[in-house]
Amino acid sequence: GCRACLAVRTVVDEFAPSTSQRRILRANTDLAAAVKAPRATAEQYELFATYQRSRHFDGDMASMDFYDYQALVEETPVESSVVELRDRGGRLISACLVDHMSDGLSAVYSFFDPAESRRSPGTHLVLWLIEQAQSKGLPYVYLGYWIGGSPKMSYKSKFRPLEYYANGAWHPFDDGGGTSDDG
Repeated sequence: GCRACLAVRTVVDEFAPSTSQRRILRANTDLAAAVKAPRATAEQYELFATYQRSRHFDGDMASMDFYDYQALVEETPVESSVVELRDRGGRLISACLVDHMSDGLSAVYSFFDPAESRRSPGTHLVLWLIEQAQSKGLPYVYLGYWIGGSPKMSYKSKFRPLEYYANGAWHPFDDGGGTSDDG
């Protein structure tokens, strides 16, 4: 019943990267993407744990051990994959758990090496997902929940046009994070 939490999605065919997003794409041309089966690895978990300690040390996920991470990745009732982005040396820079839906890709959870923040790896992952959805003819990339006023969720508003789900339907997202009566 939380009315502050709004599911959001990007409309892929209408999306055009901003100047800064094009800069991010250029800055990451050295990264190679691999779509993997949803199997947790020790390497992924180490990156996940480093990210949690750096970005979300006060959150529930910061206390997850390998087996909790494994459950997140592997125990899914839908078709899923893990996208890994690696540099030329083969080092894992970022990863994203992705659900495959009939009308789009859903970014379930992404994480990255905090030492690589200058690359904007989280934004790069979403841009990569949008490109993949376009190439597959899928109309949407789902970005999870938006909570108005949450700095950790504000990046989602940069992937316009954005829609939010409320009252049983999808609606255009305005700069206020939905309609005033949804917050």
